Amino acid sequence: MGFAGNVEPCFIAPTVVAINESFLNQSRTSSKANWQAQHSAGVMADLDFFIGDEALARSRSSSTYNLSYPIRNGQVDNWDAMERFWQQCIFNYLRCDPEDHYFLLTESPLTAPESREYTGEIMFETFNVPGLYIAVNSVLALAAGYTTSKCEMTGVVVDVGDGATHVVPVADGYVIGSSIKSIPIAGKDVTLFVQQLMRERGENVPPEDSFEVARKVKETYCYTCSDIVKEFNKHDKEPAKYIKQWRGIKPKTGAPYSCDIGYERFLGPEVFFSPEIYSSKFNTPLPEVIDKCIQSAPIDTRRALYKNIVLSGGSTMFKDFHRRLQRDLKKIVDARVLASEARFGGEVKSQPVEVNVVSHPIQRFAVWFGGSVLASTPEFFALLMFDSLRSLSTLPKLRYS
Repeated sequence: MGFAGNVEPCFIAPTVVAINESFLNQSRTSSKANWQAQHSAGVMADLDFFIGDEALARSRSSSTYNLSYPIRNGQVDNWDAMERFWQQCIFNYLRCDPEDHYFLLTESPLTAPESREYTGEIMFETFNVPGLYIAVNSVLALAAGYTTSKCEMTGVVVDVGDGATHVVPVADGYVIGSSIKSIPIAGKDVTLFVQQLMRERGENVPPEDSFEVARKVKETYCYTCSDIVKEFNKHDKEPAKYIKQWRGIKPKTGAPYSCDIGYERFLGPEVFFSPEIYSSKFNTPLPEVIDKCIQSAPIDTRRALYKNIVLSGGSTMFKDFHRRLQRDLKKIVDARVLASEARFGGEVKSQPVEVNVVSHPIQRFAVWFGGSVLASTPEFFALLMFDSLRSLSTLPKLRYS
């Protein structure tokens, strides 16, 4: 979250809310005769909640706080928690009056139109914002990948979020909706896989802190390997060089502890290229998903799409992730070209297809940066939905804006 025109977001907060369940239980169990106590407990339940890293810290230190994740698999799952999250973002983090600012929100490309309408209802009716624009995050990520030499608005955006990964083809700034692909493996799955590997190995990590440790291990030590078998051999031959150590403090007792970080360093990111090692429900590698996405797009856009594959999201920041993705995708494309030439007996030669995966330093915040650039341009005001009369007449328009 942040303000238009900035290069980086002002605050980064995981989309999670910690709610004090003791007040909620008190408001439910209080007798109807004692309406004052019931009302007071309900008010305290509305006020006593935290978001982001504060919420995670509260849940680890106190059993009275329960975590609620408003967004699951890229879709809003709990609108009450989502409204609480926005409330904290606006008033406690950004510390601004929503009536004095236009707002730009982002959504996944597969969001239902009803979700846009609910979002508009909350922003207009609860926060009284003067104007709102809801942008598709993939288009913003593509805009963030602009170079000084050219501004290409045709490409494929590989957006790896926390709950879902979307592969979105964009042609001349317009999303090709029929070719969008989505896979159920994303950043949170990498964290859970790292947590699972450390737990199965019996590492000395407190259970209440295991997920947070796995997340920090993922962000600090994980990398993408070119050959998983060779990587196993490297770790076995030189454990002192490749095995790292994590040191932490137990949240309840304050006692220090340490644990080893081994195979999970490269096995975590490997779930995108060999998903069968993590789950039997989905076994299509990410390069194949990208190839299927481009092949389902209009034929006259395919070469341009292969030429500009843009990465977005924190889980694409693993070392050598873009090189591995480009190599595996290039193998698939070259194999198809050779098979096509073989069908014609070698008489017809196809032009080589250029495959280019774009990686840049701001790809972790690519969607936010693209939104910051868009919101700081004069053209942004032409995109806004206004609701000066505070009526519901604007809300149906948000479905298809």
